[in-house]
Amino acid sequence: MSESRSSEDRRLRRGSSILCAFAAAPAMTMKASRGGRGRVIGRGIHIVWSAVPHRSILAVVLWMSGALLAFSATAIAVRALAPTFSIFEMLAVRNAAGVLILLALAFVKPELRPGLKPRRFKLHLARNVIHFAATDGWAFGLTLLPLATVFALEFTTPAWVALLAIPLLNETMTRGRLVAVVLGFIGILIILRPGMETLQPASFLMLGVAFCFALVAIMTKRLTMTESTFSILFFMNLLQLPMNLLGVSRAFWLQVQPSHIVPFGGICLGGLLSHYCLTNAYRWGDATMVVPLDFMRIPLIAFVGWQFYGEPLDPYVFLGSFCIIVGLLYSLHREAKPA
Repeated sequence: MSESRSSEDRRLRRGSSILCAFAAAPAMTMKASRGGRGRVIGRGIHIVWSAVPHRSILAVVLWMSGALLAFSATAIAVRALAPTFSIFEMLAVRNAAGVLILLALAFVKPELRPGLKPRRFKLHLARNVIHFAATDGWAFGLTLLPLATVFALEFTTPAWVALLAIPLLNETMTRGRLVAVVLGFIGILIILRPGMETLQPASFLMLGVAFCFALVAIMTKRLTMTESTFSILFFMNLLQLPMNLLGVSRAFWLQVQPSHIVPFGGICLGGLLSHYCLTNAYRWGDATMVVPLDFMRIPLIAFVGWQFYGEPLDPYVFLGSFCIIVGLLYSLHREAKPA
């Protein structure tokens, strides 16, 4: 009897080691268990012998790696072009490239063509006016603040969304969302250190940018009820192109040199690829897997700023970012619990 029990324990240990991510991705594990081999050992515990979750985790990591590289490439490209071109000029090129790329996709894939006709033009217009201000403010902030500070303050957007969703979407303030909001603003205070010499007016610009991005998120949620992702992206670029061109006062394309081609490519492709990769990451994994990987943007961009621009690794930015991340992860954990 003891030998049989010992043999059973060894088999169970081998099975449990196969899915070390069981607790982190329960939905994915359950999905794999329906398609793979396994056994029930009591109390509803199902040990799965399939490697499908591992492939899903690998896909999430690969897509998120692409998103992180695209976000970072965009930031570096803005820094590289800022001495020669204004924010409006850079983003006008990005919008024009986005329109051309999406029109080419619609030409190749006829099923995308209905997205070229908006059904809620007024909401598209309001969303893109705010998004135009936020995007230009974000790009301008990249030229004034350390890269890590810009990205850290941008991560306060979910806290603003939680607050705005109450009056605008009639959502309730749960305990998880309240913790995210409180820790988010504590993180802001740590990063900005009010009263210290390090406080910069540009930091308040980035807080305004995060607030505008939250408004855009609320409007995007309303648009997704009737509009496709392709339509939202297309009209984002189409409507913001003339807005950025209004800020252009010269034939800036005559200033383009061969050395500018790569940075312009980073701006044009970075915006589309970052959102494309992020969407695919969510397609392969739950938010509880994707969001922690998205937070890697802060240390990654801090390393880029340190290596490329000699920006110091500010411990207060990492401490404040840690508070923001803990709050958001706690909120995600609470939201993931069944009602």
